[in-house]
Amino acid sequence: MAQKGNKRYGAWVIVGVVLVGLAGFGTGGLSGNIRSIGSVGNKDVTVAAYQQTLNQQIRALSQQFGQPISFQQAQAFGIDQAALNQLILLRTLDNEASEIGISAGDTRVFEVLQANPAFQGAGGFNRETYRLALQQSGQSEVEFETTIREEIARTLLQGAVVSGVPEGDVYADALVQYIGEQRSITWTTIDADALTSPVPDATEADQQAYYDANPEDFTLPETRDITFAWLTPSMIQDQMEVTDEAVEALYQARITEFVQPERRLVERLVYVDLTRAEEAMTQLTAGEVTFEDLVNERGLALSDIDLGDVSEEELRGAGEAVFAAGPSDVVGPFNSPLGPALFRMNAVLAAQETTLEEATPRLRDEMAADAAREFINDSADSIIDLLAGGATMEDLAERTDMELGTINWTSDMSEGIAAYDAFRREAATVTEGAFAELHDLADGGVFALRLDGITPPTLQPLEDVREAVQTAWQSQARQEAVIATAEEIAGTIQPLTDFATLELTPLVENNLTRRSFVEGTPPEFNNELFEMTVGEVRVIDAFDRAIIVRLDDIAPPDVEDEGTVAQREAIAANAAAGIAQDIFDAYAASLQENTDVNINQATVNAVNAQFQ
Repeated sequence: MAQKGNKRYGAWVIVGVVLVGLAGFGTGGLSGNIRSIGSVGNKDVTVAAYQQTLNQQIRALSQQFGQPISFQQAQAFGIDQAALNQLILLRTLDNEASEIGISAGDTRVFEVLQANPAFQGAGGFNRETYRLALQQSGQSEVEFETTIREEIARTLLQGAVVSGVPEGDVYADALVQYIGEQRSITWTTIDADALTSPVPDATEADQQAYYDANPEDFTLPETRDITFAWLTPSMIQDQMEVTDEAVEALYQARITEFVQPERRLVERLVYVDLTRAEEAMTQLTAGEVTFEDLVNERGLALSDIDLGDVSEEELRGAGEAVFAAGPSDVVGPFNSPLGPALFRMNAVLAAQETTLEEATPRLRDEMAADAAREFINDSADSIIDLLAGGATMEDLAERTDMELGTINWTSDMSEGIAAYDAFRREAATVTEGAFAELHDLADGGVFALRLDGITPPTLQPLEDVREAVQTAWQSQARQEAVIATAEEIAGTIQPLTDFATLELTPLVENNLTRRSFVEGTPPEFNNELFEMTVGEVRVIDAFDRAIIVRLDDIAPPDVEDEGTVAQREAIAANAAAGIAQDIFDAYAASLQENTDVNINQATVNAVNAQFQ
């Protein structure tokens, strides 16, 4: 079948990784003489290459998640298709390189082989080591060297496509100028205390006008009338029988949780060898350095070496000395699983013991809750059968331990059954007449529900919300008065006016950038600030206050600052890389549009089956 790859290209495939990949799982077992899963132009897409690419993708995903990922899990993420698309793109480039005559000579191929540590012997490149490595990976020398030639040619093609991309200096200069430009300001706040007269109450006409202008503030949300039946562990927990023998058995099984020996808060600084650790201890004992100095010398932070609270047994050979040390004492070096180490004892944690009698109430509750969850789980099938037989919510409440309830549900409810995400999700989507199903709750409970009706969003009559309208109008009128007062004051402020002479409390901020945050200002404050000219005074609405701000100075970025220089270089490099990527993506897409791709899906499926 014809297939198009996505617009992404892989990095140079390291030859040693190729061998490891081919020697990995999934490379054997495809019977017969099938060696290809299809073709791209005049280039075969080999089974081995697909297996290797798929292996690499699965390993990368496993590293990302920090645990081995099965092939079925990888398939759920679309890794198999991503691997195939990547391989198709690479073979498209190989085909194009061949078509336009780009190739690598024997000398260059041999240089690559010589540089590969997998083929090294005592005196450098070893032909026998090379032969055995290829034999173990199931390749011939011709096949492997052809792979190298194609990789070299493909790299040359990629380099030719993106070579000559202009540096992003102009873009970087403009962006650094935009990001790093600085503002210095003087500002103050005006609130309702500055008003010389109180804001009058709203007249009926004022209330009507505000009500008409802001209907969304007085509109009730859509209400869904729902009848439900539910059962949670807490409803039946008290009915669960838990024996004293069971509680004691659980206590003994978790004895380390209730009986804890004396422990210490400890930091461990590991060294690569005993000599260096002893030298560090000597310096520390002589008072030449502090423990923090030794940590910083290793390029670490105290959080990197913190072991937390540990027992004497967990410290192994260092345990006795650490437990004999006083707070802040450093002992060692002692061997640790990571090498010779110095240990600093920071605090003593006394032994703790919770008796069986003290632990019994909590353990009994835990066991009763577990029993209740198990009971609900065992009851689920019979409840499902009742629903399948047409049982209503009322029937469930009558014939099972489930409780009946009703709710006029809105999206902002979060109490009772509406506190559960699962219920809110179902309540928002259930339709009238829908077949009732049993759903799980996060605490091990279950529920079913029925939609009885929907009340659309409703504008409440003015008479019902007149008090709320009055309060809202009053707040708006007060803020308008505050803004007007601030505007009047701002009109008296000149570029050199001292705010204090106007009985204002001045706040001065220097060297603000577009990414600065000034506490006490609204979100749009920076946008307003960077629209102003030097000497300009503005009044900014801050919800329940007004801000008067004067722009005192504009300064360009400090282009000599190390941070600015590094930022400019990073922006330029990223811009150039982005342009190169876009150019290559367009080139690769054009190639794929004009290259025949034929993939045998049956063979791909057969290869995939080996990974399962």
